Amino acid sequence: MGVTIRTAGGDDRELVVRLLDEAFQDDPVSSWVFPGAEYRRVTHHRLMAAFTDATLADGRVDLVEDGSACALWMSVPAGDPGHGEADGGDDEFAALRHAVDPDNERVEMIGRLTAGIHPQGRAHEYLWMIGVAPGRQGEGLGTALIGSVLDRCDREGRAAYLEASSERSVRLYRRLGFELTGEPLRLPGGPLMYPMWREPRAAGAQA
Repeated sequence: MGVTIRTAGGDDRELVVRLLDEAFQDDPVSSWVFPGAEYRRVTHHRLMAAFTDATLADGRVDLVEDGSACALWMSVPAGDPGHGEADGGDDEFAALRHAVDPDNERVEMIGRLTAGIHPQGRAHEYLWMIGVAPGRQGEGLGTALIGSVLDRCDREGRAAYLEASSERSVRLYRRLGFELTGEPLRLPGGPLMYPMWREPRAAGAQA
């Protein structure tokens, strides 16, 4: 039941964007950022494209070989806000809003709020997003994608971080060694996001 995983490149951009768009159409956070099914259907893909482009430029996209699942990772040094933003601080979030959906303040807000709770002071791997095609969920593809990076984290003594968007995903990530850290983030008038941190499991690993 092996899952073949490779690093995505520029030629995979459209596949990754489409996969994330489909996987997150019913996600609580995506539904908050883009309320209304029709509005989300025609707009959401632009945010997924922006996230994909940022990760292809500054991080790594892991892709299941058959295109059924992908994970967006950023390697975050100590002291970095963790979202792969270029120098410029808050202006980056305004630029994201302008590029994706200029009249939608929630596009900008989600970036500011998640950056505000992102741990600083320790280098770590940041799981920005993970998407599995709707027809392939429940097959263990997400676990395989995450596990390949967590194994490396354990070997290198490196921590990992993510924000879970539902209690169901919290339970999944707990099984992989993540624990809740700090208070959940409540999006204004919307759902909770759950910051989760994982210490490396390798014997003798140094934090």
